[in-house]
Amino acid sequence: MNKETMQSIGFQIISFAGSAFDHFNRAIENAGNGLFDESDNEIKLGNDDLNQAHQAQTNLLIAEANQEELEFSLIMVHAQDHLTMAIFSQRMAKQMIVLWKEVLREK
Repeated sequence: MNKETMQSIGFQIISFAGSAFDHFNRAIENAGNGLFDESDNEIKLGNDDLNQAHQAQTNLLIAEANQEELEFSLIMVHAQDHLTMAIFSQRMAKQMIVLWKEVLREK
């Protein structure tokens, strides 16, 4: 796989993971305002973007497993960081929504 293709895939991961991260943050904000239907929708949209980012990563893993030559790319390192943070924010958003539901029910 050439460098340009690697960079393109890296930018796809960055784009989808960044979008997912934003959706998960909006989900938390909506939950904090008691807008749980909107929060659930943001989680769904974030999950869709996260799946796209993960699929791009999986394609690279398959290529490497097939012993295809993959050039090192700082962009790809950055992309992996974005993906990791998006996955973490998904998990935290789900927990925060549960907590907001409990807090707002007690009022």
